[in-house]
Amino acid sequence: MTTETALRVATAGSVDDGKSTLIGRLLLDSKALLSDQIEHVAEASRRRGLERTDLALVTDGLRAEREQGITIDVAWRYFATPRRRFVLADSPGHVQYTRNMVTACSGADAAVVLVDARKGLLEQTRRHLFVARLLAVPHLVVAVNKMDAVGYAHEAFARVRDDVAWFLGEETKATFIPVSALAGDNVVEPSRAMPWYDGPTLLAHLEELETDDGEGAPARFTVQWIVRPQSAARPDYRGYAGRVASGTLRVGARVRLLPSDETTRIARIETPRGEADEARAGESIVVHLEGDHDVARGETIVVESEPAPRVTSEIVADVAWVHKTPGRPGATYLVKHRAREVRAVLESIDARYDVATGAAIAGGDALDLNALGRVRLRTSEPLCVDAYAASRATGSLLVIDPATGETLAGAMCV
Repeated sequence: MTTETALRVATAGSVDDGKSTLIGRLLLDSKALLSDQIEHVAEASRRRGLERTDLALVTDGLRAEREQGITIDVAWRYFATPRRRFVLADSPGHVQYTRNMVTACSGADAAVVLVDARKGLLEQTRRHLFVARLLAVPHLVVAVNKMDAVGYAHEAFARVRDDVAWFLGEETKATFIPVSALAGDNVVEPSRAMPWYDGPTLLAHLEELETDDGEGAPARFTVQWIVRPQSAARPDYRGYAGRVASGTLRVGARVRLLPSDETTRIARIETPRGEADEARAGESIVVHLEGDHDVARGETIVVESEPAPRVTSEIVADVAWVHKTPGRPGATYLVKHRAREVRAVLESIDARYDVATGAAIAGGDALDLNALGRVRLRTSEPLCVDAYAASRATGSLLVIDPATGETLAGAMCV
């Protein structure tokens, strides 16, 4: 784990909870905005007849968003402090844009969910908390916003904190920070208005979070491309190119090839910097194996002495349906897992999730846009999958329309 890599942060909350304003404040007070950007936002605020600069306009870049004063797409922003680099994803608050929340959380290291201190735990806030939990976001931060509107009262903060903790349950841990995005309290600078709070500011907390780079997990390497130049200089060259999804591969290690289940050893590892004795999670490499093997694109290389993934054609997964075309039992789709793409039948919908309460409702005949549920898929060929909770890289799938090529759903193996 490290704090040197960029932290990917998803922000979410109900409409008008102040998500975009919070990001604007974060960028402004951390000196991440250029002077012309600040002036552009100030001028846009004046044109709208506002008395003060609307920091929400820093992220609300779409014309429809500016006209309605809401966020309707995922707005991405990149900035850095002397201590860390950040990738921020500001996701929508409206219920019809839950799919955008799924997009923002799918690769996030942390989720910052805002709650209005005046309104407390709303249905859409519950939805965002549930999605963050379902997608196994490693760090959950609840920013209790608009503390200035409740006189910075500790009682208002404590009420929201207790309600959210009850909804999340004992298994899901969260950090609670009282803030005022409008006034800047506890966003970048500590607040003098809340002496009862002795924790970190939001930025200080995010700077300290560790990211799981996958180095400590079992090794997973999926072959993306078979390199065979067949040139006069290298007539026998055969390498397997890809990216180490997790763990570490070492020269000489005994490995298994899945799903073919052959065993061999790693003979050489090539990196962009030349040959190396080992390669870690996140590195793009070319692997050379001892002996002759019929390795196809999509084959997974694992270290024989480490826990292996499941090789199966029957997959149970939690899905987030992100397309207007409903998902129905009996329908045939394409499933993309790493470098493999196979046909699959949606055998059953075992449950639909009521994201407002967290309850699982048994059965169902369709998954509509923005629906979350648990399904069973049968693939035409076996896939090498891990549980999503153990590995987001090798435990996730995409469900694709075979006729149009459009993505229909994201799936998390259980």
